[in-house]
Amino acid sequence: MAGPVDYQRFIDAADDQIVNHPKRIVVVFLVLTAIFAGGLANVSTDAGTEGFTQDVPAQRAFEDVQREFGPSFSTDTGSTQLIQTGQNVLSQREMLRMLEVQQRLQDADGLRVDSTSGVASIVARTLDPSATTLEQQIAAIERATPGQIDRAVRQADDRGGIRGLVSRDYNREAASASATIGVVTHELPGGVSESAGQGGSSPLTPIQLRAQYITSTVDGDIRVFGNGIISAEFGNVIGDSLIIVIPAAVFFIFLFLVVAYRDLMDLLLGLFCLLMTIVWTFGFMGLAGIPFNQILIAVPPLLLAVGIDFGIHAVNRYREERVLGYDIDDSMTTATDQLLVAFFIVTGTTVIGFSANLTSALPPISDFGIVASVGIVFTFLIFGVFLPAAKVSLDRARQKYPIPTFSQTPLGQEGSAFGRALTGGVGIARRAPVVFVLLMLAVSAGAGVYATDIDTSFTNEDFLPPEENPAYLQSLPEPFKPSEYTVTRDLNFLEEKFAVSQSASVIMYVEGPLREDSALESIHRAGEDPPDSFVRSNGQAEATGIISVIEQRAASDPEFRDLVQRNDANGNGIPDDNLEQVYDYLFASSSAGEAREYLTEDYRSTQIIYSVEADATQAETTADAQELEGNFRFAATATGGTVVFQAISDLILQSALTSLAVALAGTAVFLLFIYWVLEGRPSLGLANLFPIVVTVALVAGSMRLAGISFNAFTATILGLTIGLGIDYSVHVVHRFADEYHEYDLFTALERTVRGTGGALAGSMLTTVFGIGVLVLSVFPAIGQFGLLAALSVFYAFVSSLLVLPSTLVVWARVFDGGGGAAAPESGTTEPAAAEAPAEKSGGDGETPA
Repeated sequence: MAGPVDYQRFIDAADDQIVNHPKRIVVVFLVLTAIFAGGLANVSTDAGTEGFTQDVPAQRAFEDVQREFGPSFSTDTGSTQLIQTGQNVLSQREMLRMLEVQQRLQDADGLRVDSTSGVASIVARTLDPSATTLEQQIAAIERATPGQIDRAVRQADDRGGIRGLVSRDYNREAASASATIGVVTHELPGGVSESAGQGGSSPLTPIQLRAQYITSTVDGDIRVFGNGIISAEFGNVIGDSLIIVIPAAVFFIFLFLVVAYRDLMDLLLGLFCLLMTIVWTFGFMGLAGIPFNQILIAVPPLLLAVGIDFGIHAVNRYREERVLGYDIDDSMTTATDQLLVAFFIVTGTTVIGFSANLTSALPPISDFGIVASVGIVFTFLIFGVFLPAAKVSLDRARQKYPIPTFSQTPLGQEGSAFGRALTGGVGIARRAPVVFVLLMLAVSAGAGVYATDIDTSFTNEDFLPPEENPAYLQSLPEPFKPSEYTVTRDLNFLEEKFAVSQSASVIMYVEGPLREDSALESIHRAGEDPPDSFVRSNGQAEATGIISVIEQRAASDPEFRDLVQRNDANGNGIPDDNLEQVYDYLFASSSAGEAREYLTEDYRSTQIIYSVEADATQAETTADAQELEGNFRFAATATGGTVVFQAISDLILQSALTSLAVALAGTAVFLLFIYWVLEGRPSLGLANLFPIVVTVALVAGSMRLAGISFNAFTATILGLTIGLGIDYSVHVVHRFADEYHEYDLFTALERTVRGTGGALAGSMLTTVFGIGVLVLSVFPAIGQFGLLAALSVFYAFVSSLLVLPSTLVVWARVFDGGGGAAAPESGTTEPAAAEAPAEKSGGDGETPA
């Protein structure tokens, strides 16, 4: 049935250029490749989580805190943690080791050490209050007896100075612990990142890498940890992953393409087209100024997946005509007549699936949508136009020159065992199509309901390698062997060993007229009877802020204590009158530095840092922080690393669901429209969409079954499932529509599955292994993405060959009056006359082979 729009003239124009002017096309594409190659040098790297935290309200509040308050959040200092472990890190020998490391770091050129601190320094000053330098502290520890050291540890504990620096197994009576933390503070002229996330470049990186080397020269187990180390490993993990994944992908792709093409020159042509696709896409990134982040590691395998599919289909469809005896021009014209339309539909739906990620509020995911969509368009042009033109030129050259030629038979050729195996779905469609479609609906619904409990997460660990690299990666030879990574191990160690988590705090950013008499009392009351995840002390949330600075100053300064008492109506130590006078005294005293950490000089903004239970989850902490916001009389915003990351986690779930809805809706509209244009049968779009719905449901169910959560990487998977999976069903439906013009329903189905199924199977195997190699990535999140993407392709293949035939039978009965002519007996696939080549116009004068 002719469609309402005459699109054939566009296809004929493309056919004319491909068949009659192939060399011109080849030259144009090679010139474009050179242009895009020039952009490769401009591709920059943006590793880590910083890109995800942009434009998140909690992050903006976090940046306001950093900009407005003093030393704790200034951008001219940074700290290095020294993690020390041993049988007893509070022994004389171990404390001397910690002090020696700090001394060496302080003396080293270029580390810009401003100060050092730790349990060893506290104990040394307890032994000798005049020991203010590291040399004096070392001497104090060396002079002391073991008994004196134990007493000094207990005295320091009584003063409350060491609990946060020693591990949970600290034994006061024995004065022992298995781990402690020392801190080295550095002056940083370039500033540190103002982000709750990690990654990018950090001025601490060269400092902490050098500190690692210096620390390794001292006996004992002392490790260096900090933002600089995290930043370095964020960057290294990209390179290590690519150097493992890309060769593995190339190996599997090469292996399966050898089977699919079975011809050296066709294989080389296909590989060159894949290379062109990558060069164009990454060159576009460089020219457009889009940085490369961890999520974009998935782009090359995705493009290879679609490119492989297009390449196999183009060559296979061309070979189908050649084995029937048609010449080069006629065979390619027939192939491109059909495949350019199919490729266009696949490209349109794939771009819709990928570009659905543009709805994400997270910039790296939006960048992924842009790059993947543009890459798919490039793939369409290269494999839909360049490859056929190059193939025509190649086969014409074969007739003139002794170019080696191997097998030119298509995959799944009629009569082969492989071809018969592909038609299992047609057998089901003959016997019980309605029952099978209803069964698939039930399975999809069940998988979808099961998938509603998929977790969502966003943590630094998503971007980091595992605590230990798998043995198979460690056994790889250089240069494939990954680097030794420490960050995940140290993060887990800190979380496990220390009573207070390193990130267990919430910052409340409060704005308002803080000169008002009731301002401090209202802030104090906001912390009464806090939520469960907040640390309590006498029924009050444990907090550090301007109130604690006032209390500390009042304890040591009688004049200030009198000022507070004169203005404290209820005697609770918190002034509630003449607050501007109280603030002025603080800012004029030696406590001005501490005051500026928590109160701006215009007395209109303050920050309160609340301690949070170490075992509280990110979601619990954030929910409780938002509940606490409502207790403040002034405008209050909860922020800090935990709150920012939970906000991003919520955005990830929203992104996943939104992109799925947009991709499904956009794909449905596009398919309805395109089949109305091409066939005058928009309802074919619904049949085309059903296997994708089944695939998405199965992928989502598999995520929960495998314990994989939506994170920065897997948030894109449902939209990508539509983008990748639609490829398979489009090829089947479009081929079926062509065959259905000439044959009855079941004959058209069998011809479709035999002709297209072989190319689909070759594409599926190559793609599953090509994308599946992402499981070899050094960090697990990309491995999870690779597993899900490979499952998406496999499920899409199975649905297209198993579910789609029954769907098309149901479609024919509902929308086409029962499906045309009666089905022939099994084994009869087409009229015998169809075996001989028909006369075709536009040939190049060759005699049919």
